[in-house]
Amino acid sequence: MTFAGDIPEGSTVRLMRSNSEKLIRGALQAADDALSLLQNPESAILVSCVGRKLVLRQLAEEELEAVQQELNADVVTGFYSYGELAPTGEMRTCELHNQTMTITTFSEV
Repeated sequence: MTFAGDIPEGSTVRLMRSNSEKLIRGALQAADDALSLLQNPESAILVSCVGRKLVLRQLAEEELEAVQQELNADVVTGFYSYGELAPTGEMRTCELHNQTMTITTFSEV
């Protein structure tokens, strides 16, 4: 097995199995979560894990198009990363994620 980072001895870990349909559904859920905080974004920045792109292959474009359509923002940009930082949970503290798509939306008020 190859790991992207160090895993200290005695750590509890989770292994994932990927499924293209579930990855795209997860990205759409991230878009819905972003829209729950800002209903009409003018722009958005998407940061997606490069691991998702490796699994999705040609469907990576489908994932992006689905999220763009869901957000309905004028400008959508982004990039692939090797780890995503985003708020999580009720406390909205920033955490390191992996294999995720994070979405930040903007609007002028």
